[in-house]
Amino acid sequence: MNVRFERTGHLMDLSSYPQWAQDMVLESEEAKQGVIGHEIWPAMCEGKLGRVGTRHFMVGVWPVIERFPGYMALNLLKTRFGRSPGDNMARRWLVRNIRVEQNHAEHWLNWAEGAGVSREEVLHGQAPHGTEALANWCEEISSHGPLAAGMVATNYAVEGATGEWSQLVYASAAYTDSMPAESRTKSLRWLQLHAAYDDTHPWEALEIVCTLVGASPSSAEVAYLGECVRRSYVSMRITLDRCMDVHRDPWAVSEAAA
Repeated sequence: MNVRFERTGHLMDLSSYPQWAQDMVLESEEAKQGVIGHEIWPAMCEGKLGRVGTRHFMVGVWPVIERFPGYMALNLLKTRFGRSPGDNMARRWLVRNIRVEQNHAEHWLNWAEGAGVSREEVLHGQAPHGTEALANWCEEISSHGPLAAGMVATNYAVEGATGEWSQLVYASAAYTDSMPAESRTKSLRWLQLHAAYDDTHPWEALEIVCTLVGASPSSAEVAYLGECVRRSYVSMRITLDRCMDVHRDPWAVSEAAA
């Protein structure tokens, strides 16, 4: 029998959540660190990513940025008002935050321009092979997975890991100072918004997921949700790997030699 979950502790305290959720978070930590500890972040902060690597990152990650409100809209379509407390929470939260996400694409383009990658290149340039891993996974789980899985994979896992790597980059004075002085604030807006140490979005998503499935879901459901979280992290890492893998990309080789 499913036991209803209602959080009583602090939102951003893992112990406030059911044991199954605590276990899921801890068991996916190694995969998450594959994203947070990726070599691309120190390369970026130290100015070693280079023109080609920067282009690969901005163009390769763009589909996820541009489509993120769409993933949320796909999950919104799965809700039914009044069906359950979790549905009601998810519906309110998704409607509110889709509006928040709408400006993030513009902020990304401003960041790219500050980093030397034109808006035209981000919008219409060829993405490096393999960087579609994360965008494809987010599209798949948001389109075809149940509501809890779609939200745990995107709003919890992807947003949560993004918040952490953004903090690393935004905290680098060397990197922020590399942006053109006249447009620095505008160029860094995307990073600033995602690097907030008190960002509650991933935690709010986790609370909604726990409310949807309850305090004691089946072992099969728990295993599935955990796999969705880990797959998000692995897809992020694959995308970042391909952004760094300039030597296997014919476009990158020709550009680097130019």
